[in-house]
Amino acid sequence: MGKGRLEAFSDGVIAVIITIMVLEMKVPHGADFESLLPMVPVFLSYVLSFIYIGIYWNNHHHMLHVAHKVNGAVLWANLHLLFWLSLVPFVTGWMSENHFEPLPVALYGGVLFMAGAAYYVLAHSLAGHHGPESKLSAALGSDTKGKLSLVFYGAAIPLAFLMQWFAVAIYVLVALMWLVPDRRFERLLAD
Repeated sequence: MGKGRLEAFSDGVIAVIITIMVLEMKVPHGADFESLLPMVPVFLSYVLSFIYIGIYWNNHHHMLHVAHKVNGAVLWANLHLLFWLSLVPFVTGWMSENHFEPLPVALYGGVLFMAGAAYYVLAHSLAGHHGPESKLSAALGSDTKGKLSLVFYGAAIPLAFLMQWFAVAIYVLVALMWLVPDRRFERLLAD
């Protein structure tokens, strides 16, 4: 089956996720800079989560641009990814409202870990559906960056209970690793 509905649905869900996140940012009641100070953790959490959602949207777009077809397994794998991404506004809000306390930071990492695992499953479901000789499979290769991301998330989750700011730094580091669109797919698109 074609991939158009999957792309359109995914784009819509991701747009709603971003909208929900921005709506969680409440307008301060004062008109001075001091009234903005309590918003700093909320804003920083929003920026990090917006970047993550943008990374997923961007890489999802590039990967599906290389794909030609989907099947039921791919549809379910995509829904699995969207499920975990839909939890990002909740954990973002909880983490920011509690000023990066250990448990919310760990749960934020847990959602990032599960979203990363779901993206890995989606990518490999698509590659399997297209076959081992496909351009998609060739582009995925060993997926070192995807696996490394999961290792970093896995390390950051328990670390959040000891040094939550170091765990947040790891989340930022992983985001920086993925900030550039996935070159594996961009090379294929250039051909």
